[in-house]
Amino acid sequence: MNNCRQKLNSLGVEVPEILLPRNVGMKWPVIACDQFTQDRDYWERTKAAVSGSPSTLDLIFPEVFLSDADSADRIKNIHSTMSRFLKDEVFEKPRKGFIYLERDTPFHKKRRGLIAAIDLEKYEWKTGSRPLIRCTEGTVSDRLPPRMDIRRGAPLELPHVLLLIDDDTDSLLPAVAEMAKKNAHFYNTQLVMESGSVTGWFLDGAEDEKASAALSFITEKLEELCRRSAGRYEGGQPFLFAVGDGNHSLAAAKGIWEEYKTIHKNDYSHPCRYALVEIENIYDPAIQFEPIHRLVFNAGFDEIVSILSALPDFSCSHVDSSKELAMLCGNPSTANCFGVISEGRYALLETSASGIATACLQPLLDNALLNGKPLSIDYIHDKEELFRLSAINGTSGQTTGILLPPVQKSGLFETVGRLGPLPRKSFSMGHSCEKRFYLECRKLF
Repeated sequence: MNNCRQKLNSLGVEVPEILLPRNVGMKWPVIACDQFTQDRDYWERTKAAVSGSPSTLDLIFPEVFLSDADSADRIKNIHSTMSRFLKDEVFEKPRKGFIYLERDTPFHKKRRGLIAAIDLEKYEWKTGSRPLIRCTEGTVSDRLPPRMDIRRGAPLELPHVLLLIDDDTDSLLPAVAEMAKKNAHFYNTQLVMESGSVTGWFLDGAEDEKASAALSFITEKLEELCRRSAGRYEGGQPFLFAVGDGNHSLAAAKGIWEEYKTIHKNDYSHPCRYALVEIENIYDPAIQFEPIHRLVFNAGFDEIVSILSALPDFSCSHVDSSKELAMLCGNPSTANCFGVISEGRYALLETSASGIATACLQPLLDNALLNGKPLSIDYIHDKEELFRLSAINGTSGQTTGILLPPVQKSGLFETVGRLGPLPRKSFSMGHSCEKRFYLECRKLF
């Protein structure tokens, strides 16, 4: 058993001690903090839906509120609530092991995952690195300090990080499901805001024959995927896990670990060396990659069209409605296309630039910023939300939406292995309501 754990550690995986509340009901889990960043009403409705019971909403900082003047007080309240939940025994005793889970969403059924801890020593987001655990999109260093402030000194962590494995034969999670489902489920609950449901089964990390079989199987399959990756992607370095969602949260966790080990030079086994994640297979049919659209502030329709006119073989066609624009952008007739929405106007921009759409789009927006244009950008996950926000804010001509085409998930590992991270916010794993809900916890300090 110890040998099994040593092998897992070499793969960047740690068997975590997981905390769950005594009552996992609908009011406990809430969606990832980086969703609905322009929709305070969503979070107010969530607050109303979970009131009266302990909830993970009390333990997180929704990013829609990050710029508020009371952010420092909010962080203090989060940390004190974590301590109070521990003191008041809101949680059951911690259990060491993995959790196999299945999530039903309004769009897909039975998305499978495995809750585990990963070693932050095996992860790096900085350009040029080829670690075992790699980010798939660019990391914006300016976004890390507030996230590090939240994690620094926090007694608990809650995961919304999704790691992907490149398991094209789907050999790991279905087999783990068979083992896990021999036991009663660990939790089973509906999710607030009509976001579906989630069920989890515990895989015990105790040193007995039954537990050993499950951990040995997981170890064997991850070793197999790791060995294969070394010869499959450019550079010859093993590439086992790709960060599908939550890279900035993982990067913040890495930053706190680097701070800790600088101060405590002999303590390399502290819990903050690890981060709780959900591991999913990129080939799971319930995982659909969605584009992340851009909402640009302080720029009108004509200015955005002008900025994007630098695209190769650029053409611009005016469109009559949002419905028509969504249809045209969803079925591009050229290598790439974008929709522009503002001032009640719609346009389809087409280009011969190939590859993922953000690779040609983001540099143009970044260059506009570098050239002194007072733009700011938010990243919107659903096209309906983009159209809504563009209509609300577009009447002044100073807010413009950029609609992106569909994203293909095939080849993601090969592309990242060859070229490194994609431009930031290149894709989303599903719609906003399909994002990971905070549920499991782990002690940090």
